[in-house]
Amino acid sequence: MENSFHTQQQPDRGWTLFLDRDGVINEEIVGSYITTSDEFKFCNGALDALNILGSIFGTIVVVTNQRGVGKGIMSIEALRDINDTMTNAVTSAGGRLDKIYSCTAVSDTDHNRKPNTGMGLQAREDFPEIDFRKSIIVGNSLSDMEFGKRLAMHTVFLTTKHEPFELPNDLIDQQFSSLLDWARTLKVAPEVVG
Repeated sequence: MENSFHTQQQPDRGWTLFLDRDGVINEEIVGSYITTSDEFKFCNGALDALNILGSIFGTIVVVTNQRGVGKGIMSIEALRDINDTMTNAVTSAGGRLDKIYSCTAVSDTDHNRKPNTGMGLQAREDFPEIDFRKSIIVGNSLSDMEFGKRLAMHTVFLTTKHEPFELPNDLIDQQFSSLLDWARTLKVAPEVVG
């Protein structure tokens, strides 16, 4: 897997990490939806990865399309329960998720549905320190990559449901097989003694 991340772009506490959920943090049920917290299973190494990433990035948010709610396959309460279960497990393992944005709309034209940029703009309203040029999106679909490029982010593609793409690619800056594989390539900032 190629790595085109320049050393001068090494992320630090001034950077924001945007994460897709299904296939990045948890195992994706391709062609279906995670509808209960019982069905939610972390990807191998995801909790370790989030621990590493929490020590590097100043802000970490999840941006996830969850059309199953809009289709009536699951309730908004069930989605909240899944998000709470995920957040609590990440926190217990020493990581953190600062906020989760979910687009439940069915229509691809909805402002918040990736690759549209609404969830990114919501995040910047909530966290005014976000600079999209100092932000990274990690996802496993081209809609995640397009979302990132529309906001001038660095993009990291995970090959959890697709074959690797040939690089260079207009949408993909880097690609890895898992969140942990990518996290291990980043330098953990030394503790600041003050």
